[in-house]
Amino acid sequence: MRFAIFGNAGKSGLKETLIVLLESLEDAGMEYALDEALAPVVSGRSAQTAGRLKSREACLEGADMLVALGGDGTILAAARAVGRRGTPILGVNLGRLGFLAELAPGEIVRVVGDILAGRYVVDERLVIEVRTTADPARVFPAMNDIVLDKSRSSRVIDIETHVDGAFAVTYRGDGVIVSTPTGSTAYALSNGGPIVTPGSDVIGITPISPHSLSGRPLIIPASSVIRIVAHSESDEILLAADGQEVAILTPPAEITLRKAGYTVRLVRRTDRSYFDLLRAKLHWGRDARTSA
Repeated sequence: MRFAIFGNAGKSGLKETLIVLLESLEDAGMEYALDEALAPVVSGRSAQTAGRLKSREACLEGADMLVALGGDGTILAAARAVGRRGTPILGVNLGRLGFLAELAPGEIVRVVGDILAGRYVVDERLVIEVRTTADPARVFPAMNDIVLDKSRSSRVIDIETHVDGAFAVTYRGDGVIVSTPTGSTAYALSNGGPIVTPGSDVIGITPISPHSLSGRPLIIPASSVIRIVAHSESDEILLAADGQEVAILTPPAEITLRKAGYTVRLVRRTDRSYFDLLRAKLHWGRDARTSA
């Protein structure tokens, strides 16, 4: 196998974790390429390692798997870099929650051995895309969510929402989150949205701080086309994809969202289920009244 390796140089423990990973791959005789942004981290290790530093694009050429060292933001950035290539991504958590990362630094040696022995599975994660009427030629993908919000204004905005050409609802509040099942445990969850298992072929629509108790989240088929028109008395509305600001729109701002024609492939261990992850990361189902 040939590996591409990305990492967040700002994360504590990156150097130690990266060295363990490289030693594991070298001991197994595996080929790898390092994102050139990691040059300061591996400086002085060896001329052989320095020769493996490449641009992200070059790292991904011919790679059988991408290892992303960092937090969820690092994995989302890796997913954007992979795009339609379909390269499987293995996340190593160097952050706090690390919900998308499959393993902790101390598990690298064992899990790399499992991967080389073929003991792993690959989950297909739904991706959504958004276009704006202001610039319809540009497409912004998201593995987690697309957010439309009121930006720096203190005023509420009205989110007129249509599904497959039919008017659904107008949310009045701070904005709206359109999320994939993967993103259901991110910003949408903190706004009262449901947890959706990753294999579900659905899209969630969750209002941000709605000004009515009747403004409830929606779950719709992933095949649906969503059109949103945002009205506001302020002069700008923020559009973000996976936490990255992609556009400042002038109201009335109109966007269209739909399922992308590709998925992001995340590597998963065979000995851990999604529900194990929920319990470990979110303390899902734990009752504080009975916990020690």
